[in-house]
Amino acid sequence: MAQKSHEKGSTGGTPVVTEPERVRNVVLVGHSGAGKTTLVEALLAATGTIGRAGAVADGTTVGDHDPAAVRQQRSVSLSCAPLLHNGIKVNLLDTPGYADFVGELRAGLRAADAALFVVSAAGGMDAATVALWEECAAVDMPRAVAVARLDQPRADVDEAVALCQRLFGDNVMPLYLPMLGDDGVSTEGLLGLITRRVFDYSAGLPADVRDPDPEHQRAIDESRDELIEGIIAESEDETLMDRYLDGEEISTEVLIDDLEKAVARGHFYPVVPVCAQTGVGLDVLLEVLTAAFPSPLEHEVPAVTGVDGSPRPPLSCDPAGPLVAEVVKTTIDRHVGRVSLVRVFSGTLRPDQTVHVSGHGMAERGHPDHDADERVGHIYTPLGATLREVSLCVAGDICAITKSGSAETGDTISTTDDPLLIAPWEMPEPLLPVAIAARSRADEDALARNLSRLVAGDPTLRLERNPETHQLVLWCMGEAHADVVLDRLRAGGVELDTEPVRVSLRETLTAPAKGHGRHVKQSGGHGQYAVCDIEVEPLPRGSGFEFVDRVVGGAVPHNYIPSVEKGVRAQLERGLVAGHPVVDLRVTLVDGKSHSVDSSDAAFQTAGALALRDAAERGQPALLEPIDEVTIRVPDGSVGTVMGDLSGRRGRVLGTEPDPDTEGRTLVRAEVPATELLRYAVELRSMTAGTGTFRRHFVRHDPMPVHLADQTRKEQLP
Repeated sequence: MAQKSHEKGSTGGTPVVTEPERVRNVVLVGHSGAGKTTLVEALLAATGTIGRAGAVADGTTVGDHDPAAVRQQRSVSLSCAPLLHNGIKVNLLDTPGYADFVGELRAGLRAADAALFVVSAAGGMDAATVALWEECAAVDMPRAVAVARLDQPRADVDEAVALCQRLFGDNVMPLYLPMLGDDGVSTEGLLGLITRRVFDYSAGLPADVRDPDPEHQRAIDESRDELIEGIIAESEDETLMDRYLDGEEISTEVLIDDLEKAVARGHFYPVVPVCAQTGVGLDVLLEVLTAAFPSPLEHEVPAVTGVDGSPRPPLSCDPAGPLVAEVVKTTIDRHVGRVSLVRVFSGTLRPDQTVHVSGHGMAERGHPDHDADERVGHIYTPLGATLREVSLCVAGDICAITKSGSAETGDTISTTDDPLLIAPWEMPEPLLPVAIAARSRADEDALARNLSRLVAGDPTLRLERNPETHQLVLWCMGEAHADVVLDRLRAGGVELDTEPVRVSLRETLTAPAKGHGRHVKQSGGHGQYAVCDIEVEPLPRGSGFEFVDRVVGGAVPHNYIPSVEKGVRAQLERGLVAGHPVVDLRVTLVDGKSHSVDSSDAAFQTAGALALRDAAERGQPALLEPIDEVTIRVPDGSVGTVMGDLSGRRGRVLGTEPDPDTEGRTLVRAEVPATELLRYAVELRSMTAGTGTFRRHFVRHDPMPVHLADQTRKEQLP
């Protein structure tokens, strides 16, 4: 870490890495505005990877991109930025800070071996970041904290550290204290607590390392003991604490070694103040990333199976092992086509290699299972949108491949002789529906092409073609996600409009009734003649449809009875009042008439439909709406607000219980009409400051209140 070496030791460029121990994969996590992207650019500039901070956003990525558009694109997308420091390649995975783009964030977590949480010294922290910390803790992912934006007027490192300790736990401890300048406001350096040294950045990078002044020594001594005790508490040397309490001076080398081991195991979380604009702390942060964070060799490889689900032995991060890699992100670039960001877990990926691409387990998201053999063309190391060709990618490293015909986000890349499959990572369900329609027939073809590309790259986007409402519905994570998807479709040359989402309703009859159907036509030649009488009665919810034959005396010839049933079923599909399918009904054929010449299958189908429509006029038709059971996960303090809101949505609370997975959260179960949940993803987030989530599934249809049914008939009548 920074206390070990303060030589610059960094070179520009990203050469090929052939040993996994020389790779670090780090995902940057934090809310929007915390300074993640700015910090990434500053680290790239500090290591000579780019000429100056901001170059990635300003268009050194792909020639003629508009800078603002590039920055906005990166703010909602996962991007990879590799750098080299002291012979270690660090793949920085910059993730969006908006809750709507959690899919990009989870992809970054899947590709990474450690997480750097970026917290603004001039602002607070959102609950979503705390939830992500807990998620990383559940899998013991190593973490560190960078307190950024020290140059902001209201920056307060002490308050930011205290906030992190309060929300993240006691093992979050600063390795450095900020050293203020002569104005008492600006941060000009850092005070190293372990080495008792001053890192002065007044002349820029690298820091001038010197002995502390007397006033600095007092500040260091006041905070050092707590840090040392925290490190020793995580040490594997059980005698170290006793030696320290007996007054023995523990050497700096021992403390640093124990600190690095504790960080790599995910048991200790160092805090480093950094400022992207002035360079303060960038070099010591690079030391944390390279020396304390684990290599891929220390990270367990995800479990694999055969494509058919057959078990396979565990794999290790071995460049000579069987090839297993995963597509963590897919994008469509207008210059090079499909670009797939790939994390190699085992084996070595080489150019011109024929591989097997498998995608399974995402069919419910609109990603059908697929398998294909493809030849890998060139392999690249990505820097934002810039692709630099490399000769190979070993286990533990991240690369990009282009022009794959079938690779989608979450797919597994393996050998053709023994195809393997990595289970897809957990993704939240998209729950905000947006109905879209192309403006013209020509736009329909362009819309279909662009949608297939977007769905291939975004597993949090689900495409639904509803056969009942005849709408094309995009299920998104939230409003910001929907806006980005629509913007990308329009940028692809598609003219489209949005429209209100229609819920698939049902109709039924609530009272017994009789119906008479008479279809008689004679216009020369062969005529049409069929008469039938039916009785209808409602059935319990969920019973479906029953057809009963009680004709006696051959009033309706036996061979035409199925025709009557067919006509009735066709009318049930078309609806009786508002054009929705009819359910939970028993239809009994009791009488009818036929003609020896003019009766036919078609005539009795028509008569059956007419009889049902006649009965509907007296059977008290009603609209049925779908009822979903929802399970809502909220902080304990939001339970009352959420339950009150459910009541306003005509919901029925079934019960509450503590969340078994997370302390301080409650699960609320309720049954709510689906029509009341169209924007619940947005409104729940607003009620719970972004921390509430929910799941839903259909349970049954229930009658809709009369006033709402009348309004719905007007709005949804085809």
